Amino acid sequence: MKKTLIIAEAGVNHNGDISLAHKLIDAAVDAGADIIKFQTFTSSLLATSFAEKTKYQINNTPANESQQEMLRKLELGLDAHEELIKHCERRGIEFLSTAFDDNSIELLKKLKLKRIKIPSGEITNIPYIRKICDQDKPVILSTGMSNLEEITIALNEIKKSGVKDENITILHCSTEYPAEISNVNLNAIKTIRSSFNTEVGYSDHTDGIEIAIAATAIGSTLIEKHITIDRNLIGPDHFASIEPILFKRMVDGIRNVDLALG
Repeated sequence: MKKTLIIAEAGVNHNGDISLAHKLIDAAVDAGADIIKFQTFTSSLLATSFAEKTKYQINNTPANESQQEMLRKLELGLDAHEELIKHCERRGIEFLSTAFDDNSIELLKKLKLKRIKIPSGEITNIPYIRKICDQDKPVILSTGMSNLEEITIALNEIKKSGVKDENITILHCSTEYPAEISNVNLNAIKTIRSSFNTEVGYSDHTDGIEIAIAATAIGSTLIEKHITIDRNLIGPDHFASIEPILFKRMVDGIRNVDLALG
């Protein structure tokens, strides 16, 4: 029986609070997720001091701070990463994080994670792909806002580093927070599968859980969904996330689809 890999995307929903990050790990485990994913970045390398926040970020964070100031509060250092990895090991869930700059790539390399996640924003960043894919590990390639040609170029670079087709998952997603259902285009999962000889997954930014379950039914082998302890918390991504009770319902629905597919 096929078993869909489920990633609970904690992202920056820890709000820079390590105790909240622990709670997110516990919630992901209790909901039945296979992996919990955070984000690793250096704010000064990711955004300039005068970069403005996006509309959805402005709606959910203090209005008088810049993009860089917001991100600085959400950074996780090496000690925090090591502590969270230990907690994941205790709870029996895989720790994953996405690197957004060269320093963060090096930090995650030291931690020897099981797999690599390339975010949508870096799919056309060839130096980034070359630097992060020299570890001979399974790769998840997110494709928000990209076209088939850009996916092809990124995929070729990943393969040049020695990663085999069977260790690559291409992740379809709509880069919108939250995403309108009419913009999701789940049939892109079929297009990606017919175009590339890899596994295909789906990163869901819609409200609710039915779209993620539907993606499983049409062949997605990986589902990623943002999780938060409380959607009403201040922070850029809480509103586009789901709370633990709903996350567990999603996991249960996906497992039922796995079972029904046989």
